[in-house]
Amino acid sequence: MIFRLYNAATRLAGPLLDRLLEKRLARGKEDPERISERRGIATLGRPDGRLFWVHGASVGECQTALALIDRLLARDPGLQILLTSGTRTSAELMTGRLPERALHQFIPIDHPQWIARFLDHWQPSAAVFVESDLWPNLVLAAQARNIPLVLANARMSKSSFARWHRFGFLTGRLFQGFSLILASNEKQMEGFKSLTDAPVISVGNLKRAAAPLTVDKAALDALKKATDTRPVFLAASTHDGEDLAVLDAHRRAAGTVTDLLTIIVPRHPNRGSDIAALAATEGFQTICRSNGSLPNETTDIYVADTLGEMGSFFTLADTVFVAGSLIPVGGHNPLEPAHFGKPVLFGPLMANNADIAADMIAAGAAEEVEASGLGDRVAALMGDSPERFRMASAALAFAQGQGRIADDMAERILATASHTGETR
Repeated sequence: MIFRLYNAATRLAGPLLDRLLEKRLARGKEDPERISERRGIATLGRPDGRLFWVHGASVGECQTALALIDRLLARDPGLQILLTSGTRTSAELMTGRLPERALHQFIPIDHPQWIARFLDHWQPSAAVFVESDLWPNLVLAAQARNIPLVLANARMSKSSFARWHRFGFLTGRLFQGFSLILASNEKQMEGFKSLTDAPVISVGNLKRAAAPLTVDKAALDALKKATDTRPVFLAASTHDGEDLAVLDAHRRAAGTVTDLLTIIVPRHPNRGSDIAALAATEGFQTICRSNGSLPNETTDIYVADTLGEMGSFFTLADTVFVAGSLIPVGGHNPLEPAHFGKPVLFGPLMANNADIAADMIAAGAAEEVEASGLGDRVAALMGDSPERFRMASAALAFAQGQGRIADDMAERILATASHTGETR
């Protein structure tokens, strides 16, 4: 009854959802050329043959899904992949990163007719939801069509589990339709087992298996020429509320590290001008990459407010701070810089990647720092510091040992799709 009421309410809410999309479009949060996808109207044709639908909410989930997509395609030469997400940033990033036989569309808003339109067009052979972005109409409509469902890299916060438990009469209905739930660790496995009788196993955190980010050689060569021998500190994926701490760290580290250049890559590039203005008020010579400029010999802060270039900046950097960890965002993936053999620092708020962060610390590949101590650690790890080389080597070794998780997950998904009658 509750789901029928939700279905009816969202069906009647079409005009309100249209206005919501119009507001998001006006704020630049939707792609005007692809806004129809949010109403379930495809802008691409369905490829022939078997099609697995993989869904990730935003940038992090889509990046996590890439390793799994690569393994699925490698194991099944006849398979095609549809990757969906809900943010414009993720769509732009995936444009240059998806392999052959994979394409991207925006996920439709959870309106019954829009979901039906989406499923009618794509007719997926199986659906893989990465982490926990589950919408009732979307999940139940897929279940009603007997599409095998897998929840991959399944994880939730403690508070999210508590909320799902409070609505147990809804939870069982939603999760019971999954053919397989692949939890990111043992603790998460026990959490999901408390919610459902569906099969739940732990195979490890898929973020550990992500391939190294791509590097644009021409862009990297230009950056190397511009920075020459300058030591480079990179603050990766900063959020509002962290930039001042990074600027303070630069000021402290620059007191002992000659000619230090700090690169700030905001998680959301549209914050670039705000960060540059803040840096200027702090007295730093600042340049934004979105203006087409490279850092020069007087640049203190280089704001890399562009998309898809993090691999180049990880290559360039001597030391990396993984942001989203000084404010309650949950922290971003510390394995990304580890793939490039860099010492990794992050703040104490790493809930979204707690297991990876703990294992990297134990392996000597990363350190947790408070905002007040960030500058001192950056200074200590710069130059030809033996400590930097030791951490860098440990980080690279740790990252290279994580690929088995994606292999295991891909094999289980293919077996589950086959076992549950996938024939499309």
